[in-house]
Amino acid sequence: MANEQIEKKEEDKKKRITKESLKRALRLFKYLKPYRWKYVAGLVFLFLTSVASLAFPKMIGMMLNAAKAPSVDQIDTWAIYLLILFALQSVFSYFRVVLFVSVTENTLADLRRATYSHLVRMHMNFFSMRRIGELTSRISSDISLLQDTLTTTLAEFLRQFLVIVGGITALTFISYKLTLVMLAIVPAVVIFAVFFGRKIRKLSKATQDKVAESNTIVEETMQGIATVKAFANETYESNRHRESTQKIIIQAVKGGKARAAFISFIIFCLFGSIVAVIWRGVILVHAGELTFGDMFSFVLYSVFVGASFGGIAELYAGIQKAIGATERLLDILDEPIEDIALMDSNTVPAEHKISGNVKFHDVHFSYAARKELQVLRGVSFTVDKGESVAIVGPSGAGKTTLLQLLLRFYDPTSGSITIDDREIKTFPLSALRSQMALVPQDVLLFGGTIKENILYGRHNATEEEIIEAARKANAHDFIMSFPKNYETLVGERGISLSGGQRQRIAIARAVLRNPSILILDEATSSLDSESERLVQEALEKLMQGRTSFVIAHRLSTIRKADKILVLEKGTLKESGTHEQLMQLPDGLYRSLSKLQFELT
Repeated sequence: MANEQIEKKEEDKKKRITKESLKRALRLFKYLKPYRWKYVAGLVFLFLTSVASLAFPKMIGMMLNAAKAPSVDQIDTWAIYLLILFALQSVFSYFRVVLFVSVTENTLADLRRATYSHLVRMHMNFFSMRRIGELTSRISSDISLLQDTLTTTLAEFLRQFLVIVGGITALTFISYKLTLVMLAIVPAVVIFAVFFGRKIRKLSKATQDKVAESNTIVEETMQGIATVKAFANETYESNRHRESTQKIIIQAVKGGKARAAFISFIIFCLFGSIVAVIWRGVILVHAGELTFGDMFSFVLYSVFVGASFGGIAELYAGIQKAIGATERLLDILDEPIEDIALMDSNTVPAEHKISGNVKFHDVHFSYAARKELQVLRGVSFTVDKGESVAIVGPSGAGKTTLLQLLLRFYDPTSGSITIDDREIKTFPLSALRSQMALVPQDVLLFGGTIKENILYGRHNATEEEIIEAARKANAHDFIMSFPKNYETLVGERGISLSGGQRQRIAIARAVLRNPSILILDEATSSLDSESERLVQEALEKLMQGRTSFVIAHRLSTIRKADKILVLEKGTLKESGTHEQLMQLPDGLYRSLSKLQFELT
């Protein structure tokens, strides 16, 4: 199964070059447009290098023919011409490479920026149906593939094409009889070599698949090393890895035998065809129809054309892969994006300032990937500015979804959400979200310093504001205990900090944001008692004077909430204060509270 998936992925990379696929791929050339004159200059130098390559065999032949001259002056002259030719070839090649690299790097940098800017503005529905690894691959491997194509493959393809056309033309001028012999032998050998090469590539890919399987075993074992050791399965995993490496050996040897046969065939056919051409050429020289120098030039041109025939197939395959990469990038660039401007989110126009009055009216919602399953069904409630609202209910009740609608990660299927009596869709997304702050259960810290992570709440904050935010979040003391204080690196995803420390940095980030609406999604559920106490204190300070939405499984933490919304299977079952809900004899909130109390 793994092999089939890898093989399918490899095949998907190669797209058949059609008029439609070429037309679509040419859309990417808009990124090349600002550098088009450099690219044209590069093509000119490419043409000159091809002409210089084609002049070489002819000049060698002329030098050999000069051997019949009474003096060596002509031989010396042609030798000097050849040195000049090589010097020019070197200069042309230098400028060709420099120009193509410059154009390619600038073009791909623009493409990377455009793709990334487009990605970060995608709707959440897009991310919910894609793997992160797939998306990062688009920006890394697919664009790298285009880099190779624009820098090397495309230029080399054009050069080889010019060599083939120019070489066959030169061969025909030298001797059409010998050209017919060459064209009868060389293409047949090249075509057979191309098909044989495909067989080699398949065997080589099969070896890579076996290596990938072996690496998967290593990766899985290392990721789950605690489970491996807990079940004393070291021997089992070692045997599994040994079997996979044995399969690599078998497959690699099989591929090696095929490569050996291929090399032997190429040596025999290549030198055999050269012998055939020379044999026929010598006969023509003997008959006086060809000079020795022309015959030598003919052999060199034949080698050039044969090598170009062999190389152009591989280059064509590379262009096919690039077309595939282009189509995958265009698939992303064609996806609709959120109506959000890439601007400073700290600046909100006065007309879009919000106070924090929130109203849900008959809101229904289904995710695009599961349209048949309604996550929210007719949810209606009102929250006044400055109120704290707790949202409780069993797992899968729609608690997190409700808050995602408030953030406009998604829009309701039907119904409406208003803030300050204004339809939420009328707010610019950047203005709306910049006046909200989210403290999630699983805090994501970026791999920079503590200071940089707090600044994520408001990038233009001063040093004093950062420290004040950390104090309010009960984070300043533990930050100052580190040798580098606020310049301490948190590691990937905040790995070097404890859960409580990460949570308090996230709260400091929210404090710095100074939001009108605060969203707390299970912010204390995975902490120990002491960390929970510190985080809870920080949250209470943060919630003062602003509209707050709190998702909590520990009902003891939300008893002081101004309003508690109880969700079940996407519907709002109950609403009220803790005391009011506890009065309901068969209420869901009351039964959940009793259950938690008994478990405690």
